[in-house]
Amino acid sequence: MRHRHDDDTWDLATSVGATATLVAAARAVASRTDRRLVDDAFAEPLVRAVGIDVFERWAGGELDLSDDDCRHVLQWFVDLMAVRTRYFDEFFLDAAAAGIRQAVILAAGLDARSYRLPWPPGTTVFEIDQPPVSAFKTATLAGMDAQPTADLRAVPVDLRLDWPAALRGAGFESGRPTAWIAEGLLPFLPPDAQDRLLDQVSALSSAGSRLAAEVFVPPSREVMRPLRERWSDQGFDVEPSDLVYAGPRHDVARYLAQHGWETVTTPLTRLLADNGIATRAAASPFAGSKYYASIRT
Repeated sequence: MRHRHDDDTWDLATSVGATATLVAAARAVASRTDRRLVDDAFAEPLVRAVGIDVFERWAGGELDLSDDDCRHVLQWFVDLMAVRTRYFDEFFLDAAAAGIRQAVILAAGLDARSYRLPWPPGTTVFEIDQPPVSAFKTATLAGMDAQPTADLRAVPVDLRLDWPAALRGAGFESGRPTAWIAEGLLPFLPPDAQDRLLDQVSALSSAGSRLAAEVFVPPSREVMRPLRERWSDQGFDVEPSDLVYAGPRHDVARYLAQHGWETVTTPLTRLLADNGIATRAAASPFAGSKYYASIRT
């Protein structure tokens, strides 16, 4: 697996794009658990459409999980996706209850919230992602006869380009309060690009806008080793720690405070505990991850 570089590209089966498929596979598994913190009926068919065999079988409950080391790592992924998905779902539902009718999903990937959440009438949801990713998801869901539950507007643009202009071109109104999410995104940006993205979101956000973001801690190479060896044996090679940008970066809450946002920070361990998964929280390689819910004052 090559490390990231400034002009790299991907689809949903390679590099960063493959992590979106991994996330969707974990959501599919989480949707079948007894706890059912998330209910995403679109996750498994989207994963199958991408065509990564090991993820297809995991999403469909067909993967052999007899290896304890692999099973533990995959369970940590499912725990993470269950509470993370619920966190961002509830963020959007709370924003809608507060009267916000404009939402933006940054780096939407295989996110299906535009199809599965009960958006109030009059809500417009903008999904930003690279053109091939956006086109693939739109075509796949159309082939399933799936209908969005909001006025969905795809914005096919790379976040490294002038995405604010593309967003405005799709009908975004900066004078209206907006609910934004950056789920599973920030560590895939260089530190200066994270700052630039938060600057751009702030410039587009009127008073009363909300932003939810995540800074996750990728599992170490050692933690991933048993699973990665198994994936490699089945023709798939991905190393999450190679896909993120290292180096010091600003704390999201402190940085946003300089732009007029008030933020509540929640560690992943708290989300796991609040959702009844505290017994596995301490062992999770993602335990250092944090979640930020901000309101523009």
